[in-house]
Parts: sequence; C-alpha cells; structure tokens
Amino acid sequence: MTADATLTKLGELLAAIQTYDDPRRASAEWKQVYRLLQQTSLESRDYQGVVGMRDLGALAQLIETLAVPAPAAPEHAFDEATLRHALQAFKRRAKLTRLDDESTLGRSPLTKGANSALGAITPPTEIPDDVWQELVRQHRLRYLGHGLYELPKH
Repeated sequence: MTADATLTKLGELLAAIQTYDDPRRASAEWKQVYRLLQQTSLESRDYQGVVGMRDLGALAQLIETLAVPAPAAPEHAFDEATLRHALQAFKRRAKLTRLDDESTLGRSPLTKGANSALGAITPPTEIPDDVWQELVRQHRLRYLGHGLYELPKH
C-alpha cells in the first residue's frame, strides 16, 4: 500500500471512529488503524499509546504528521569507513560483553560458565548517536529502545 493510500485509509477510519458516541467502542476500526500505522515510518512508541488509549485527537495529529513530508535525510551523511569502524567497535563490545557474562567469575567453582543470554548492548559512547542511527536506517543494526542495539537476525 502506498503512503497516499495509507493516509487516505487512515482518514476514512478516523471519520468512521468519530461517528461513534464513544470512540473506544470502535474496536475493529482501531485494529485497522494500528495495522496501518505499523506500515508507516513512525516508531511504534509514537502510536502505541494513541491506539491503546484510543485518543482521537492524538490520532488526528499523527495523521497530520504523516501527511507532512519528512525532511529528506542527507544521503551518505557518513562515509563507509566510519560506518564500518562503528560496526566493528559494536561487534567487539558485544563479544566482550558476552564473554564477560559467560565467564565463571562470580559463579560456583563447581560449575562451568553458562551460555550468555544477552541479546542487546549499549554501543560505545565514543561514536556519536547519529552513526548508530544511520546503521539502524541501513538495517545493519536494530534499535530496541532505551539505548540498546543488537545485530539483526538473518
């Protein structure tokens, strides 16, 4: 579905929800709104509360936000060497964090180290956040929220 078609459908759903005496009773419409918002460029944290609370005013604002074209992100704002260096630093940090978690220090001396269950880490702070966001945009990292990133699962 194209962005224009999504906006049109969201507008129709907003109008349908507004016909209800109590907008919270429009369950089917809100489910469709949620599915459509998942297909947009919005972050899930931007619309989950709106749909969860069934807030018509906030939904109208989200639709307006989607209607205004986003400023074009500069293509290749970072050279490939910078991105490669950042990704290598991230992988080193992830490996060391995993090894630290698996080490036998702090565990019973009668047992071996356990496999690590770590999935996400905080990236090295020496590299600016814009670089990490660019790596997420290129699908080379996944952002999980609260400053945590992980390598994408293929």
